[in-house]
Amino acid sequence: MSKSPFDKFIIEKFKREIEPQEVLLDSLAQKKEREIGISGKKLETPISQKVFRIVWAGIVVLFFIFFGRTFQLQIIEGKTFTELSQRNKFIVKTIRAERGVIYDKNFEQLVFNKPSFNFICSGKLMIENIDHQTLLKLKTSPEEYPGCEVEDNTVREYLSGFLFAHLIGYQRQMGEMAGLEEYYNNILESKAGNIQVERDARGNFISQKVASEPESGNNLILWLNSGLQKKIAASLESAITRLGAKGGAAVALNPKTGGVMALFSYPSFDNNLFSQSLSAEQWQKLQANAGDPLYNRAISGRYLIGSTIKPLVASAVLQEKIIDPEKEIYCGGKIVIPNPWDSDNPTIKKDWDVHGWSNIKKAIAESCNVYFYTVGGGYGEQKGLGPTKIKNYLELFGWGEFTGIDLPGESQGFIPDKEWKKNTLGINWWDGDTYNLSIGQGYLLITPLEVASSFAAIANGGKLLKPQAVYQIVDSQKNIIINFQPEVIRENFIDPENLQIVREGMRQAVTGKNSLHASSVILNSLPVPAAAKTGTAEVGGDYRNNWVTVFAPYDDPQIVLTILVEKVEGDRAAALPIAREVLDWYFSTLDKDTQ
Repeated sequence: MSKSPFDKFIIEKFKREIEPQEVLLDSLAQKKEREIGISGKKLETPISQKVFRIVWAGIVVLFFIFFGRTFQLQIIEGKTFTELSQRNKFIVKTIRAERGVIYDKNFEQLVFNKPSFNFICSGKLMIENIDHQTLLKLKTSPEEYPGCEVEDNTVREYLSGFLFAHLIGYQRQMGEMAGLEEYYNNILESKAGNIQVERDARGNFISQKVASEPESGNNLILWLNSGLQKKIAASLESAITRLGAKGGAAVALNPKTGGVMALFSYPSFDNNLFSQSLSAEQWQKLQANAGDPLYNRAISGRYLIGSTIKPLVASAVLQEKIIDPEKEIYCGGKIVIPNPWDSDNPTIKKDWDVHGWSNIKKAIAESCNVYFYTVGGGYGEQKGLGPTKIKNYLELFGWGEFTGIDLPGESQGFIPDKEWKKNTLGINWWDGDTYNLSIGQGYLLITPLEVASSFAAIANGGKLLKPQAVYQIVDSQKNIIINFQPEVIRENFIDPENLQIVREGMRQAVTGKNSLHASSVILNSLPVPAAAKTGTAEVGGDYRNNWVTVFAPYDDPQIVLTILVEKVEGDRAAALPIAREVLDWYFSTLDKDTQ
C-alpha cells in the first residue's frame, strides 16, 4: 500500500502525544479491520482540556438557570401559583334564583318561570333552550363534547302572550327587555348564590358548602283586570277586522287612583317568542307585518284627536269666563269668515250638522263645531279663548307632556302654536288654525293614554293623576313590600262647578236629554249611567281616526275607558260600539261578582 504524503506530517505532529501502547492497539485494530473487510483507517485521540472546560461551563450555566427558575416559581411567583392551585382545588358554582313573577289585581298569575337548558362550550353560550331530544343526547354522551356542559336555566313563560305583550313586555336570555319586565327589572331581578366545591388533585369531589345564599326577585301585583283586558282585546280585534281598519288601542284607568285597569294595542304579538329563542324567520315575519305589531299604540302612538278635545276646551272656556254656560249660540251648520283681501272668497268652516241654538252642555252632547269655533277662536261679537290659552289649558290636562306611566317607550303628544308654525313651516298662524285647534283638527297629535288620563281628571273632579300599572310589590310569600299610593300631578286648575257642567254635557251625550243629535245614546242601555265624548279626525282620503272616551258610573266613576280605531274608512261608527260591548260586559260581570 502506498503511503500518503500526509502520513509523515501526521506522525510528526502527534509523535510526542501518542503512547507506545496506543500504537500497539492501533496496530491490532488495523489487523482486525483487514480481517473483517474494513478498509478505512482510524486514528483515536484523547478529549482535549478545552472541550472539558466547555462542557463544565455548560453544566454550571444549566445549574444557575434551574436554580433561578426555581427561585422565581417558589419565591417570586409562589403566592400566585398557590392561589391558582387553590382555584383548581375549589370550584365555585352558581345557584340560580327565581326571577319575580307578575300577577293581575286578583292574583291571577300572568308570568311564570319555565325550566330551560343551555349548551355551554368553553364558557360561552352555544345553544340556548335546547329541545328534549338534544338534552338527552348531551346528558348521555358527554364524552362526545369535551369542554362543553349543559347548564340549567329558566325562561319566562307568558300567559296569553298576545293579550298582555305591550303591557308586560318580555325578557330575553341575552338581556334585552321591554314593558314592565324592563321598567321593574331591579325589582324582579334575582340574585344568584354560590356553592364552593372542593376537589382533589385528580379532580374528584371531596366536599361542598354554600358560600352565599340565592335571593329570589320580588313580585309585581298590577292594577290590571285581566278579564277586562281579554274582553277589550276580543272586541277591538273583531271590530278592526270587520271594518278593515289599520289598528287600534284601548286604555282603561281607575279615575280614583290612576291605576291601569287595561292597556291594549292591536295588532299585538306573542311575547313568548322573544323569551324562548326567536328565530330569524319569526323576526322577519314580525318586521314584515304592515300593522306593526311591536308598536305600542296605547302609549307611543300620536294621533289626530278630533272632537274628543271639546270637553277640555269647554272647561277652559268656563274657567276663563269666556261665556255664560247658559248662553246659546246659533249653529246654522257653518261659520263664514270674511276675507280681508277678497270679499268674494270668504273662508267657510262647516259643521257636521245643523244644531240650532246651543248652550255649552248641548254643544258637548251634540259635538257642535260652530259653538266651539266661536268660543275657541272668537266669532262676531263673541270673544274666544285664542290659541295660547287653548294650549295652556290642554297642557294643564296633561296633553303634550309625558304622563309618567311606569312603562318604557311612552311618547308625548304635540300641541302646535304660532312660534312652531312660523319656525317649522315658515308661515304665520291664521284664525283658521285656531278654529281647527278648537275642534281638535289641524296639527294636534295626542296619545290614547294622554286622552284617558285627562278625562280621568274630569271624572274625579279635577285631579290629574299619574297612570300606574303596578299596584303593589310583594315578596315570594306575598308579603307587601311597597303599596303604591295615587300620585297627583296637579289639581284645582279647573273649578269643581265648571267641571260639573262639563260632566253634565257628557252625560247628556248619552241620555239624549234636550238634544236631537246626541253623539253617544247607544250607551244609554248600559247597566249603569255613563258619560261620554266621541271624536272623529280626518287622516287623508276617506279615512278617519275614530275615538270615544267614557266614564261610569256617572255619579261615582270607577272606570275611564278610551278606545281608538285607527284609519276607519268613511263615517262608520267604530269605537263607540266597542265601548258599549266592553262596558256592558264589565258592569254585568261586576254585578254577578258582588251578588
